[in-house]
Amino acid sequence: MIRVFNFYLSKGVLLLLAVEALLLLAAVPLGIHLRFQGAPWTPDSAVIGTNAAVFLTLGIVVLSAFGLYRRDFEEGMGSMLFRVGASFLLILAGMALVYYLFPGIYLGCGALGAACLIGLSAVVLGRVMFFRWADLEILKHRVLVLGTGTRASKVVDLLRGRDSHRRMHVVGFLPLQGVHHFVDHSLILTDHAKLSEIVDKYQIDEIVIAVRERRGGGLPVNELLDCRLKGVHVVELSTFFERERGQVQLESLNASWMVLSEGFQQGIVRDMVKRLFDLFVSFTILVLALPVMILAMLLIAWESGFPILYRQERVGQGGRIFTIYKFRSMVQNAEKDGAPQWAQADDARVTPVGNVIRMLRIDELPQIFNVFRGDMSFVGPRPERPFFVDQLIEQVPYYASRHSIKPGITGWAQARYAYGASLEDAIEKLQYDLYYVKNHTFFLDILILFQTTQVVLFGKGAR
Repeated sequence: MIRVFNFYLSKGVLLLLAVEALLLLAAVPLGIHLRFQGAPWTPDSAVIGTNAAVFLTLGIVVLSAFGLYRRDFEEGMGSMLFRVGASFLLILAGMALVYYLFPGIYLGCGALGAACLIGLSAVVLGRVMFFRWADLEILKHRVLVLGTGTRASKVVDLLRGRDSHRRMHVVGFLPLQGVHHFVDHSLILTDHAKLSEIVDKYQIDEIVIAVRERRGGGLPVNELLDCRLKGVHVVELSTFFERERGQVQLESLNASWMVLSEGFQQGIVRDMVKRLFDLFVSFTILVLALPVMILAMLLIAWESGFPILYRQERVGQGGRIFTIYKFRSMVQNAEKDGAPQWAQADDARVTPVGNVIRMLRIDELPQIFNVFRGDMSFVGPRPERPFFVDQLIEQVPYYASRHSIKPGITGWAQARYAYGASLEDAIEKLQYDLYYVKNHTFFLDILILFQTTQVVLFGKGAR
């Protein structure tokens, strides 16, 4: 993993991105060569270069928006082929729009079609080969976990159903003091040698400290220092989960780690850049989505009358209460008894039109005006209702920390986790929100926008 602007990027994903960038860059010259081979006229180098640059930029943006550079993309060959195919159709449409706006660089349908076919074939073939090689044991990062308790067991959970098994191999768990083991006994190492000897024997690249009690000899500090001096990477479990899952895991969290670790940076310049970014993105989306918003208003009024907008109090930065605006997706008086309720799957209060606008996230669009007013950012933790916030602050440690920055229309939790409607879901989402609060940068905001596009396109997490 490589840390870029406080965000961990997988080396495998970066390698895949670099390879596909080269393939996309080469697709246009190859397409032109096939189309104009033997012809008396060929485009000049400036036109070819411009087309290649536009094709590359569109390709990377669209493939990213379709979620094809996510670390945890594991939806099978069929889903990959569908997303790549749909991406190239959108790239083709984007190139057509560019040619309409800048007719001077037009290459012709034949050259563009050939470039798209070459690019599509190269990307699909490259991905098939890449993911086969990614499973080779020799390429995996070898990890040793210190501890066999409940914290250590979370590492096993991490390897189930995610892409981590492609990038790492947990060699085993080394018990220290505890007599109760919460990991599979077949994974526990029984070696009684020094830690440095175990590291050499199993060719360990990284040691993860998953021990709760560290006083009184609970942690072999001197042996860990020897390993560190040999070049073995040593990390806390909290840092390990931050890197691998993009979340700050509450169960393994120490207050001292929160205080001493990097991140949680604020400043006037950062706030100004984020505010300008919020205004630019919000204005752009408002202009593009205005016809959709008007259609949504007409459908809501036709289906269930007025009011069209739904107003609700939410908790913002510093615990300040503000009014949020959404398109009404439920029947009128959905909370007749006055008691706030979590939205549930297949909620009977949601109207047919409401189901559609929720699935496509159209109901969230009026919050753009909250961004203009300064109550919200475009990207940030989703604001919650005061009734639930009071409960969650009492039940969930560090929950109030998410109010240190402005809430957002979309956020890291929305991009990474399905819609939540329970205390357990709130805890899971908080772990992603804390990651964002700790590491939020302009770079991470851009990544979240790309992943939110994927959520909207494929309806993940909507309710």
